[in-house]
Amino acid sequence: MQLEELIKAARSHGASDLHLEAGLPLALRIRGDLQAKGEPIPPPTLLDMAREVVGPEAWPHFVERRSADLSLTLGGVRCRINLLHTVRGVGMAIRLLTSFQATLKTMNLHPDLKRLVAPAHGFVLVSGPTGSGKSTTLAALLQELNVTETRHIITIESPIEYSLRPELAYIRQREVGRDTPSFEQALLDALREDPDVLMVGEMRDPETMRLTLNAAETGHLVLTTVHSSTCAEALQRITSAFPPEIQSAVRAQLADSLVGVVCQRLRYRTDLKIRVPECEILTSNTAVKNHIRNGDFFKLISAIEVGAESGMWTWHRYQTWLDRRKDWHVPKPEDGLG
Repeated sequence: MQLEELIKAARSHGASDLHLEAGLPLALRIRGDLQAKGEPIPPPTLLDMAREVVGPEAWPHFVERRSADLSLTLGGVRCRINLLHTVRGVGMAIRLLTSFQATLKTMNLHPDLKRLVAPAHGFVLVSGPTGSGKSTTLAALLQELNVTETRHIITIESPIEYSLRPELAYIRQREVGRDTPSFEQALLDALREDPDVLMVGEMRDPETMRLTLNAAETGHLVLTTVHSSTCAEALQRITSAFPPEIQSAVRAQLADSLVGVVCQRLRYRTDLKIRVPECEILTSNTAVKNHIRNGDFFKLISAIEVGAESGMWTWHRYQTWLDRRKDWHVPKPEDGLG
């Protein structure tokens, strides 16, 4: 049993994720549901797979931390792999990434999203629950810039999920743990590297959030992600990550730099047999800035409802657009979007 063979089989089934656990059958996430396949995997077999993936040099580090994140191409499939130690031994959670260049069109996203990356500077936030396609949407937005703008793009990711091929843009991708010791160090470095656009894979702590907001304030277009279920919650989560005494200053930063927030979730469409992103979209205008500055995040819901002319979309309005859409991109199962 080889890991590459398991990944190829998972892709042929149209799975988005592959889970391996010692003593259990493998599990595939297909169209959002987990399905167990085959016989239980012997612990020694899975341990050998993990050693091969991590490599002899990094194996002691995994043994010490009991977890590791990396991205690899296995069996012709780009994968994001999390290795973890559990009560049964070693396990793996493997995300199978798309095998083609993500764009707004190929991801079935609304073309208006390209307006979020039109400004020369500001803060763009993509939010949603785990597994909702946030990283893919970021890649699609960067690709829109890549094919239309001669900008210098630096990405800071952990790990790198999509390999971006420079076209008009000049692109540098840095992986935390391999190319830089931390998000914080990479952000400090980036400000001395003449970027036009920064992409921060995820804001995991207040220091990363602070540096990311500072970069947006100092003349850069910054794209990043956070976990949330609505646009308002995404902005509130950023603010609440800071001590109370500086939250008003953080809200002012957000209000001044915000370009827009996209909150998304994936829904399986039986007519197309694929999962499609549904979005709530908040864009910045005078009312939105005032609500953020005053901490009235609950008022952002009403702002989105009346903000259609400013490019805002409620969940319902976006679903209506999806229902009327005709020009779907339906990928093949091996593309990894089933």
